[in-house]
Amino acid sequence: MASNATGPSRLTYSEVGASVHLPLPHGYQHVRYHTRLGAVPFDAAADAVETFAMHRAAGFQMLTSAARAKAGVRVTVSIGIGPLRVLAPCEVVAVFTDTDRRGFAYGTLDGHPERGEEAFLVTREAGVVFFEMRAFSRPARWFTRIGEPIAPYGQRLYAWNLARVLRKLLRNQH
Repeated sequence: MASNATGPSRLTYSEVGASVHLPLPHGYQHVRYHTRLGAVPFDAAADAVETFAMHRAAGFQMLTSAARAKAGVRVTVSIGIGPLRVLAPCEVVAVFTDTDRRGFAYGTLDGHPERGEEAFLVTREAGVVFFEMRAFSRPARWFTRIGEPIAPYGQRLYAWNLARVLRKLLRNQH
């Protein structure tokens, strides 16, 4: 469901769109998670990513300025509960619409606890569907500086969980 995701408008890093190509930019922690989804419908997997359904099914509150990812769409990811809730404002900076690669990348805006970008991709190679998350980030707030040494492990766990949820969503459609 789309809702108003207003807020700060300035991207907090200069390498906008850098998650589209490898290698990822220097000066950041990198995460690249790539896993086979198997013989699942490519279009259904891509739709779950592009409509933020995968994120929502993983338990994240996604306040979006549009129902589907497209360049310029604002996304505020809400993480945590009660007073421990963290808002992470982002903006979609790239959309992938190739025949065998779909998804999007969003970059951090002012107020996000990190600086950088994440890309969520569904690809198809020889009829097999894969999920990939690419990220580069560095701390932007005191509490993320404290957790910096373990942040890549948390992002890998996050990516693993998104892939797990995506598989479950696709199973439930049949």
